[in-house]
Amino acid sequence: MARLIYSAITSLDGYLEDSTGAFDWAVPDEAVHRFINDLERAAGVHLYGRRMYAMMTGWETDPSLAVGSPPMQDFAKIWQAADKIVYSRTLQTVVTARTRLERDFDPEAIRRMKATTDRDILIGGSELAAHAFRAGLVDACHLFLAPVIVGSGRRALPSNVRLALTLLAERRFDNGMVFLHYRTQS
Repeated sequence: MARLIYSAITSLDGYLEDSTGAFDWAVPDEAVHRFINDLERAAGVHLYGRRMYAMMTGWETDPSLAVGSPPMQDFAKIWQAADKIVYSRTLQTVVTARTRLERDFDPEAIRRMKATTDRDILIGGSELAAHAFRAGLVDACHLFLAPVIVGSGRRALPSNVRLALTLLAERRFDNGMVFLHYRTQS
């Protein structure tokens, strides 16, 4: 049975991007990127909302991303090899391989996917993840806390959800970023 894992790089005060939409402070260095690659290598499916998908498509459509460093080259290969499902009511088509478009997020479909898939499922993007949190679908969180406070913006975790977590692992990186791996408690 697969786990649904929410993965995000967030500011210390819990934002994915600041009030202007910027997230330049969240760019991982090579050590963090290698660590993220190792985590994401285990996933077979990535779930995205429209905004997160639009941001991630560059890993397939922009060759300059993959030539940045060996960890970036590795991430591009990992991302391209994964199946992707994009949830959007406004997007007309997808531009990447191994990608399908769904109009509605169906919690029962995700439960069936988790029960029939042997590789983990990653969910990215706070709005889509909020639906999964509220439906009780998220099994684990991979949070990377960046050493910055941005004050406001797009929250990484949903409002109006109470969920107990168990810390399974933590790691501090030389750039000040901290990784926290939590399992959700049922």
